[in-house]
Amino acid sequence: MAAQLLPFPTDWQTALVLVAHPDDPEYGMAAAVARWTGEGRRVVYALASSGERGIEGLAPAECGPLREAEQRASASIVGVDEVEFWGFPDSDIRNVPELRAKIAETVDRVRPQVIVSLFGGPEWAPGMPNQRDHMEFAAAVLDTYDALESPPSWLFENGPAATHVVEVEDQIDTAVHALAAHDRYLSVLDPDTPVLDQARTQIEMATAPRDDDPRGHVAGFELKRGRRS
Repeated sequence: MAAQLLPFPTDWQTALVLVAHPDDPEYGMAAAVARWTGEGRRVVYALASSGERGIEGLAPAECGPLREAEQRASASIVGVDEVEFWGFPDSDIRNVPELRAKIAETVDRVRPQVIVSLFGGPEWAPGMPNQRDHMEFAAAVLDTYDALESPPSWLFENGPAATHVVEVEDQIDTAVHALAAHDRYLSVLDPDTPVLDQARTQIEMATAPRDDDPRGHVAGFELKRGRRS
């Protein structure tokens, strides 16, 4: 199966990364983003929420701006300087007309050839359920794409059922530091493990070389809509 994975398209200039929360781009996409920006491509991040309910013990009014700042710092490490937050409620994101309208407006304004979104399936693996925010947001992206008169050439989800991969052997350290930029979030999430160690473990897992595939570390994406090659 690994040998059948296709290389990610290269005939594009602008990608729009659509996610629900701060840190969502860093767990699976950041290494690929670092490669893309290093090749001179434009990547824009748009986040439905500010993750204001994501740090235990921290009030949303304090947590939201902190997580926005960590996301901007993280994005800058992988060469992204366009980051926007839409203000939808963390932990209560729904596939509603207002969200679909914001997605459509952003696609029209950014004019990407590629959209990269979140995995929308119910489970990452048996016994590893996906977050409801992620599933609702991914569904909203798909519904919006299907309703566009002139959609971008490709819509990918970053998840376990990859159809295409980006070789990221040279971007692993950059991706680790991008995830580690979410310092406060990770420090509270696992106070007993140094943030850099947490980040390296996650990036190594997300980009682990696949059996019998000579490409080494890769970031995987599932083609959901658009051109097959």
